Amino acid sequence: MKRGRLLNSELSYCVAKLGHNDMLAIADSGLPIPGTTPRIDLALCPGTPSFLETCATVFSEVQVESLIVAEEFAAKSPTLYESFIQLVKAQEATQGHPINISYLSHELFKANTHGAAAVVRTGEFTPYANVIIKAGVVF
Repeated sequence: MKRGRLLNSELSYCVAKLGHNDMLAIADSGLPIPGTTPRIDLALCPGTPSFLETCATVFSEVQVESLIVAEEFAAKSPTLYESFIQLVKAQEATQGHPINISYLSHELFKANTHGAAAVVRTGEFTPYANVIIKAGVVF
């Protein structure tokens, strides 16, 4: 049995294939996913798994170079956004370097999901709880 936190085989395989600057999106349950982008559907019921749980688990397995979020996230869902920022700060401490966050309009964010290795759909029911992770390198 795998020892790490990430047990989902499809997501684990996707993470293992990520190279430098490859993108992986983690999305709330309502984000439209392009038909050409692989979907890893983790949603079980409203709130399960949560956006933060999923981010924390993926962050534990990925060297994060940078992140992309929608500009609307902070304004429309401030409580979850602040928790997300705390999670990013914890990841920075673990990795030993800052993680740049870029902000795009929600429409541009959705357009960027076309280039992702996959979109991971969570059970999150909070608006704009979406992030695109750009993978880094460990050396």
